[in-house]
Amino acid sequence: MHGEPSTSSPASSPASASLETRINFVRTHTALTVVPFVPELRLYTATDLTPLWRATQAWLGTFGLEVPFWSVPWAGGQALARWVLDHPEEVRGKRVVDFGTGSGLVALACAHAGAASVRAVDIDPLAEAACTLNALENRLRVDVSTGNIVNVPVDADLLLAGDVWYERAPAARFARWFAEIARCGTRVVTGDPARVYVPDGLRALARYEVPTCADLEASPLRTTRVLAFV
Repeated sequence: MHGEPSTSSPASSPASASLETRINFVRTHTALTVVPFVPELRLYTATDLTPLWRATQAWLGTFGLEVPFWSVPWAGGQALARWVLDHPEEVRGKRVVDFGTGSGLVALACAHAGAASVRAVDIDPLAEAACTLNALENRLRVDVSTGNIVNVPVDADLLLAGDVWYERAPAARFARWFAEIARCGTRVVTGDPARVYVPDGLRALARYEVPTCADLEASPLRTTRVLAFV
């Protein structure tokens, strides 16, 4: 899950725009692309982040925004989606929540692998649009919504979180919440390309060398683990 988008211009912001308008924005500023590490799926992806970044700032009427997280397949999400597709028995027939869904990559992998239901959640309204559009393009069924569900009980068999460990304070909140969810019986699995704030004591399920976005990462490949809360 990512930081709150600015709403300094509510009349024209993604938060106040219709879902159709937001989907059109995503389609206009991205290109449908095969995911490098998950070629079973295609996503609307930014071919160059800078123009998309500027377009988003112009729409919001503000500057200094964070990266449009929904517009690229992050290493943690790619690894987690790859794990799901390599081990479909982990999600088949189960109720899944994809937390901080971004582009929806992990949610789409779960739907592709035969999950009974998939709920994809993000606080960014453009992520909701991107995930909705990506689900349509891949002909997969995903329930997409915006909202902050941290510290809310989760009615699911499995919660997945692709790449959420890059900021200290949010990571600490997520770790406490995930641990509580796991204690209550929901399995929690996350992807981690060696982010600074990933919690200790998680069980490694898989390790991949994942291609990354050159605009965002220092290396063309990141060693990325799939980790389970225990």
